[in-house]
Amino acid sequence: MSTIVDAKGLSCPQPVLMTMNEIKKVKKGEIVILVDTDTSKENVSRAAMAQGWTVKGVEQEGTGYRVNISKD
Repeated sequence: MSTIVDAKGLSCPQPVLMTMNEIKKVKKGEIVILVDTDTSKENVSRAAMAQGWTVKGVEQEGTGYRVNISKD
């Protein structure tokens, strides 16, 4: 089961900080991050990859994005 980080409505760096906190907490598995700007989408993806996580997909969802990351 995926953990969901709802960062919609927040501007950077808040979505990245929320994602990093969740990465530290779960250490591996799947995390879904909900954001609503292109900048947040890119920054969250880049931060996750820098921590060794894989971006499994980015889907447009309504007016925002659903970023799926995972680590085994």
